This record gives sequence, structure tokens and C-alpha cells, in this order.
Amino acid sequence: MTLSRTADEVARIGDEIYERDIRAHVEADHHGEIVAIDVDSCCWGLGKNILEARERLDGVLPEPNDVFLVRVGDKVIHRFGGRSP
Repeated sequence: MTLSRTADEVARIGDEIYERDIRAHVEADHHGEIVAIDVDSCCWGLGKNILEARERLDGVLPEPNDVFLVRVGDKVIHRFGGRSP
């Protein structure tokens, strides 16, 4: 049975997993790269871009369900608008 989560729930859970389990492993050597996290299994993939991170996650977990993406060293992957936060 697949759980149906809102985007906010996926982001909250994904951020918790990143901070708890992944950040310490990637932050020193992979600044600016992307981490794709399956929030159900806590499996993750790291890549230089979104596609590469998803391909690496798919290699570990063939059918990820709710995936959270985060840029190492930054909370935002894409910014919209003319001003930086």
C-alpha cells in the first residue's frame, strides 16, 4: 500500500532524513551537488544534477515513491523571481 503525502510532508520528512542521516556524509566534499532521497526507505542517491541523483537513487531502489531533492550546502534547488532570499 502506497501512502499519499502532500508535497509539504515529503519536504519535511526528506529534510529530517537529510539532516539526520546524510548531511554529514556529503557536505564537505559535494557542495552544490544534488541528493535525491526516497522518504519511505531513506535510500538516497547523489549526483552533479537532478537527473544523475535520480538515476543513482533508482539504481539503489528501483521504484522510489516520494522523492525529496536537496542541493548540498543550500536548502534550495531552484529559485524563482528576481531577488535572492
